[in-house]
Amino acid sequence: MKTEKIVPESKPSRLLIKITRDTLPQVKDKYPFLYLERGRLEIDDSSIKWIDCDCNVVRLPVAQLNCLLLGPGTAVTHEAVKVMAAANCGICWVGEDSLIFYAAGQTPTSDSRNFRRQMVLSADPEKSLKVAQRMFARRFPDAKLETKSLQQMMGMEGLRVRQLYVQKAQEYKVGWKGRQFTPGKFEIGDITNRILTSSNAALYGIICSAVHSMGYSPHMGFIHTGSPLPFVYDLADLYKENLSIDLAFRLTALMAGTYDRHKIATEFRRRVIEMDLLARIGPDIEEMLGR
Repeated sequence: MKTEKIVPESKPSRLLIKITRDTLPQVKDKYPFLYLERGRLEIDDSSIKWIDCDCNVVRLPVAQLNCLLLGPGTAVTHEAVKVMAAANCGICWVGEDSLIFYAAGQTPTSDSRNFRRQMVLSADPEKSLKVAQRMFARRFPDAKLETKSLQQMMGMEGLRVRQLYVQKAQEYKVGWKGRQFTPGKFEIGDITNRILTSSNAALYGIICSAVHSMGYSPHMGFIHTGSPLPFVYDLADLYKENLSIDLAFRLTALMAGTYDRHKIATEFRRRVIEMDLLARIGPDIEEMLGR
């Protein structure tokens, strides 16, 4: 009589695959951002998880995210930060509803080639001016900027933006008394100014994370100086007309005097995705710096 030996079933071993930068999505292929507040980011044996204040658990595909905007009441563990850095997912600390941009964590990049190129251009006054002229040419396509100084172009831009505010106010039939922002006193502003402030802060977070991910520095700008993130502000000005200014006046008209944070966040996110912002940032930087 033939017998078979029964071998106890062993626990299956986990298959560990080394993740390299080449296997991660490019910035242009990622989801732009998630805003989180009042909860905790942790890691377990399978993923990054978000635990909100009601103990609901959501697992986050951080390798597919450009950045997380962390608002008030958030905590993040050391291990979670380590995993997000490895996945090239940026972390930005912002005020409630992304009203104020506080800080950003710098993700490691594979090399410093883009940083060195940016540094060479920024450090040379003549080359830096050429980059600034290309940035302004995006807003003034018919103007002859070759003979303009940086101060002259900034004056042109200031006038253009003020006129744009008035134009949008007339288009959407809302009142406008000028751009106003008092740090720490967000609530005293009118609805249009509050939307401008919050959408700008969210835009800075997205761009800052993308800049870090591509190996550039947010601290070396060509137009803005004397501020924490001049290169981020330089780039943000390329996109504000649709993502912040038109958004603010349109929603002011639609909300009829009531500040609706969820409607603002939804519309801002829709516009970011619709214009494919992350796919544009990289080529725009290349064009501005000169291929």
